[in-house]
Amino acid sequence: MKILYHHRIASKDGQYVHIEELITALKNLGHEIIMAEPKAIGQKSFGKSSNTVQTIRRILPGFLHEIIEFFYTFLDFIKISMLIVKHKPDCIYERYNLFFPSGIWAKKLFKLPLLLEVNSPLYEERKKNEGIKLNFLAEWSERFTWRNADYVLPVTFVLAEKIKQKKVADDHIVVIPNGINRARFSNAIKSEDIVDQFNLNNKLVLGFVGFVREWHRLDRVLDAIANNKDKNWHLLLVGDGPARDTIEQQARQDGIEDRITITGIIDRDEISRYITVFDIALQPDVVAYASPLKLFEYMALSKAILAPDRDNIREILTHKENALLFDSDDDQSFMKHLLDLCLNKELRGRVGLAAAKTVEDKKLYWEENARRIETLFNQLNNASI
Repeated sequence: MKILYHHRIASKDGQYVHIEELITALKNLGHEIIMAEPKAIGQKSFGKSSNTVQTIRRILPGFLHEIIEFFYTFLDFIKISMLIVKHKPDCIYERYNLFFPSGIWAKKLFKLPLLLEVNSPLYEERKKNEGIKLNFLAEWSERFTWRNADYVLPVTFVLAEKIKQKKVADDHIVVIPNGINRARFSNAIKSEDIVDQFNLNNKLVLGFVGFVREWHRLDRVLDAIANNKDKNWHLLLVGDGPARDTIEQQARQDGIEDRITITGIIDRDEISRYITVFDIALQPDVVAYASPLKLFEYMALSKAILAPDRDNIREILTHKENALLFDSDDDQSFMKHLLDLCLNKELRGRVGLAAAKTVEDKKLYWEENARRIETLFNQLNNASI
């Protein structure tokens, strides 16, 4: 099958991990992938918009850069139309973005089946965090795109409910959570060179992977370390982010700066090696509808996970079975469950092994996601014959 893969992600961050892994899995099944994507991928800062977008947002009123954002979709429509004429794909796979109906226009013009992957309700998200000036246009573009895809593929059931609220039919929604690369995350043997590099011998390592923000609330982890200075606990933050300065400042104030290590951004191929040295893997908070990539990585490597007791997390994890789940609004709940894991090696081992078993039982692999996508496309193509 020849698949046109359409997206507007311009950075090599967690979003692009999803794209690369799924493309690799589809190619491994024998499919040809034609990419319709921005030319400047990898040229923007991790976790930020491109320099051009940042400049536009800084110097122009909100409604003007939203108009520019929407009109980009006409240029994109021309680009993907040319790709369709040239390569004659059998179908379109699209990662949803706001103000981005060009894929649906191409689907209708060329009569191609289209699957729409949805990772977040971007209209709601941007309205809350950045503000939306052209509410009607933004909401229309989201509703139009969701309703006109052949199947909408949200990453959680929580997100599926939001999509249903836009009058998308239940039988056009298929939940496909994020997954894991079986080859990349199959070796749970501790990387001793990393232990030696960061002087982690005989330390209980509390680990976090990713782009850390204030709302992740890693301050609570520092409080636990500061309140238990007689214990040899160490926070290993594999990544970077806007909360780094605050974390380092708190560690200095609490006199525990020698008990935290922040690696900075690590190459994707190295992430699994760092996770192997974790004793406890932290998912301190999560967006209510997200399917966190790090969670699956922790699970595949048999790590004892501490995560918030939210509906989207409970789609994958069960309290005291394959993780400990805490009330994300209650600092005492977080502290209690963190201490339970820190002080109980048997508990850490048991929930860690159960987490790895869950990955296998639920088939939380990119290759399985690719097979489900293949099946949906086959159904659509067969129905059109």
